[in-house]
Amino acid sequence: MDYKNTLNLPHTDFPMKANLAEREPQILRQWQDLYATVRQACQGRPKFILHDGPPYANGDIHIGHAVNKILKDFIVKAKTLAGFDAPYVPGWDCHGLPIEHQVEKKVGKVGEKLSAAEFRLRCREYAAKQVAGQKQDFIRLGIIGDWQHPYLTMQPENEAQIVRALGRILKNGHIKRGLKPVYWSVVGGSALAEAEVEYHPKTSQAIDVLFPMLQAEEWLARFNIAPKAVPTGVVIWTTTPWTLPANQAVAIHPDLRYLLIEATTAHGVQRLVVANNLLAAFTLRAALTDVQVLAELSADDLLDLKVVPPFADIAHAQVSIIAGAHVTDDTGSGLVHTAPDHGVEDFEVGQRYGLQMLDLLDDQGVFRERAQAFAGVHVYKADPLVIEQLQQQGRLLSHKSFEHSYPHCWRTKTPLIYRATPQWFISMEQNGLLFGALNAITQVQWVPPRAQERMHSMLSISPDWCISRQRTWGVPLTLLVHKQTGALHPRMPQLIEQIAERIAASEQGLEAWHQLSLSDLLGDEAEQYKKTPDTLDVWFDSGVTHASVLETRPELQCPADVYLEGSDQHRGWFQSSLKTAYAMRGQAPYRCVVTHGFTVDAHGKKMSKSLGNVVSPQEVMKELGADVLRLWVAATDYTAEMTVSKEILKQVSDYYRRLRNTARFLLANLHDFDPQQYLLPGEQLLQLDQWIIAQAEQLQQQVEQAYDSFNFLTVYQQVHHFCSQTLGGFYLDIIKDRQYTLPANSVARRSAQTALYHILQGLVRWLAPILSFTADEIWRAQPWAPQQSLFVQTWYRDWPKTSTAFSSEFWVQVMAVKNAVNKELEKARTQQVIGSSLEADVDITCSKELADCLRQLQDELRFVFITATATVSERAFASPDDAEGFEIHVRASTAEKCARCWHHRVDVGLVAAHSSLCVRCVSNIEGEGEVRQFA
Repeated sequence: MDYKNTLNLPHTDFPMKANLAEREPQILRQWQDLYATVRQACQGRPKFILHDGPPYANGDIHIGHAVNKILKDFIVKAKTLAGFDAPYVPGWDCHGLPIEHQVEKKVGKVGEKLSAAEFRLRCREYAAKQVAGQKQDFIRLGIIGDWQHPYLTMQPENEAQIVRALGRILKNGHIKRGLKPVYWSVVGGSALAEAEVEYHPKTSQAIDVLFPMLQAEEWLARFNIAPKAVPTGVVIWTTTPWTLPANQAVAIHPDLRYLLIEATTAHGVQRLVVANNLLAAFTLRAALTDVQVLAELSADDLLDLKVVPPFADIAHAQVSIIAGAHVTDDTGSGLVHTAPDHGVEDFEVGQRYGLQMLDLLDDQGVFRERAQAFAGVHVYKADPLVIEQLQQQGRLLSHKSFEHSYPHCWRTKTPLIYRATPQWFISMEQNGLLFGALNAITQVQWVPPRAQERMHSMLSISPDWCISRQRTWGVPLTLLVHKQTGALHPRMPQLIEQIAERIAASEQGLEAWHQLSLSDLLGDEAEQYKKTPDTLDVWFDSGVTHASVLETRPELQCPADVYLEGSDQHRGWFQSSLKTAYAMRGQAPYRCVVTHGFTVDAHGKKMSKSLGNVVSPQEVMKELGADVLRLWVAATDYTAEMTVSKEILKQVSDYYRRLRNTARFLLANLHDFDPQQYLLPGEQLLQLDQWIIAQAEQLQQQVEQAYDSFNFLTVYQQVHHFCSQTLGGFYLDIIKDRQYTLPANSVARRSAQTALYHILQGLVRWLAPILSFTADEIWRAQPWAPQQSLFVQTWYRDWPKTSTAFSSEFWVQVMAVKNAVNKELEKARTQQVIGSSLEADVDITCSKELADCLRQLQDELRFVFITATATVSERAFASPDDAEGFEIHVRASTAEKCARCWHHRVDVGLVAAHSSLCVRCVSNIEGEGEVRQFA
């Protein structure tokens, strides 16, 4: 007789080898209508809204994009499982400078080959192409969303809503026009907001410059210092020599102490004024010799004195020494060169003293004709010329190049300058916007919690938001100003609504503004007004999506339950959204903000093509599959820097295989199980099966809590530990004998299958948000062919009520002993004492307490250890730590091996008809089958 045919061997079509790179695209084809299916199934559930921060429509997605979208997908799918209707509407940011640059590379700048309207059309076409490419990659990652109807900031209806948002903020009194220094991109030819600034190393020139004092003799007489035919003046220190032609004053702090010294400089003997605390550093920097202190000075001794700026022919023959609270004595000279055109603090102090704005630079950073000697010079090339002329004037006291962190345009990666130009701002002080926004932060949940302080610190120093841009491709700043007074039209909010209606009705959206004749809006007033030529900051576009998207799409609502983006968005999208939402509605647009870190390589370095350490999500999906990438995201603490490399992803592949093989074992051992027919109630299950079900149900509570708190690392760790240790290292090994050798319909076997069924129902849902492709594959591979999609399910709730006689602590103790037995068995195998554990006799000598515990399993203890026999004897141990409180002895069994179950048993051959079988196996083949109680 072929006894193999009497075994219940596992079977499943669910393959051991994942082949994710090939299988996932096939699964995607089955998901084409999945989003609509999920929405239909979730109708009537309470809503949970995750609002998608729009990526920029330019270039292929990178690993940071993948992390961001995968984390969002975790949340949306987990909330669906939690019983919510959680729609996901992806979006894209489509206007702005980078797209203009890409189009300029192909067709040139506006006016060269194309009109402004034609140029904007090319920009629109380029953005649409980028959106299509990125969309396919996001779909390939397994992100389920409304990809057929995403929101694009360049859609006419969205452009109109962006304009309406401007009108609402204007109506609430938060917009003003002003002349003040803002970050200016000389490459882009436009103002920038704080959120568009990033910092990179830059080499700058630090110089000390002499500003000679007028009427020095009279001033020296105050201190009884005899006049001397040497230059006398104050010393300023600056790292922006190019701003010196625009000098309007020298600022000192009213509370600092200063010194008048006489010293030998590179230009001979000079009398100089510097801050008391900075004399030593200045002496070294300027290589002074023969230094003498002639007088100690207060700020009052210096205020209002007249000094001569180095380029007096450009502005004024003389400037004054003024007081400024921004001056410090921690670096430099304690006296600050002041150019209101090129610094926020300079501008503010200049306002108090009535200093002029000179406007020496044009939009491209080139000095105008009135800059005289510097006319036609680009600001990037001005420093050497300034320094050369200062040297010729005998005013250059020190010069040193140094590298430091400097503001750059985040799009063009070029250094920025401060430049005063007329711009439109959202005022942070006007009508209490800053105060209100700071208070709103405290009403929001922040994940991780430290992000709240980061947001508060960045917002609290946030200046007025410059929302106007001098660009071609962008939502127009649809304001009408009086030609003479510059005042806004008194009916501006109502006019903005009319303009928005025209934009929404136009196939080309914003072109309706550019084609608009003011006479159509204003009638006889048209001659008195003009259109503002600027576009809106793209951060305004994305910042108001709480209004243009959440308020307008029926499946969404505002405020959103969660925003999730990278940590750089505390000064970007999180902040622009908060400012605009508070300005419009007086509340934050989100209830919770989740922040993730940046990706770095194995050495903690930022990824760059030049370093060759870039991990491309497209390549990972092509080689390992999207689920491996998704598992890496879950297995990494996303609140900090996220380390990724090919080696790390290969390790994650090993983790993936453990999870996949666990699911495969469950499916393979349920191939003949119909839950409608064979599912046993909890009280009929074996004790071990009742325990494992309780463990799974307890784990699910932890998993639900972790998903609810966006703690995906805990989900991964808990589920992986359950699969590898609790199941793979204990339970599944023990039940193999029962599964394979007992009669197919025996209570003991159906008990194990009942437990496997419940575990599978829980596991497939725990994995669904993270390993979406694999979980769907598991779901479809269930022998009972479920009708509904996995992604419309909720958390498994049909856990049976158990009445276990053994506590969880009992089985934990048994597991500990089993692990110790396994080590001794492995030693015996290595020493060739035994081959299989089933030919081993195990004797355990232990304390009475442990012996009483193990003896409760009676003869089934051998099934727990998977050995031929298992005996327990008692002995008093000297201490609890003595040999872990027990001793284990392994010896080879002298009994024959059963041909069917492979156990070595003394009763093999007792039944003549089955001379190679143990009595147990004979009963399992021909009789009623053995009875199990525990394992």
